[in-house]
Amino acid sequence: MEHWNVLLVSHVIAALFVLAIGPFQILRRRRDRIHRTMGYLWVAAMYYVCISSFWIVTAGHFTWLHGLSAFTIVTVTLGLVSAIRHNIRSHLGNMIGSYIGIAVAFVFAVAVPGRAIPQLLAEDPATAAYVAGLVALGVVVVFVSLKRGGRTGASGGSKERTLSHFLRV
Repeated sequence: MEHWNVLLVSHVIAALFVLAIGPFQILRRRRDRIHRTMGYLWVAAMYYVCISSFWIVTAGHFTWLHGLSAFTIVTVTLGLVSAIRHNIRSHLGNMIGSYIGIAVAFVFAVAVPGRAIPQLLAEDPATAAYVAGLVALGVVVVFVSLKRGGRTGASGGSKERTLSHFLRV
């Protein structure tokens, strides 16, 4: 498929990553270091998905999806600010709303014939499955790594600095 390029591929992978992390964030009961670190990854990926969408246009025109991207940038930012301010109710509402927005965009991107993803699914389902599997594996690796808490099993008194140390989570 000639119309796939680095921007579109990275946009799709980031969107799949966001879609995969969302349920972990929403359904986990504990709001701990893992939640915060995965949340930072989720927010960064959401910003990338939304901002990169402005360079993905159909016949040189924006669609309602670009309006959704602009709105989602606002809601993700409000959710992040709410979390920093410990306004959990606002944080929860904005983040769940943002997740619903990207889920709607995903359904549209997959269900509407003529768009890149349905064409890929029809022409090369193995590649689509491979990419989806890699994204799912990536989410599992991130989660398991965070769950382990940076433990390497090395003995001795080495004082490793983990990502959580630098993020103060």
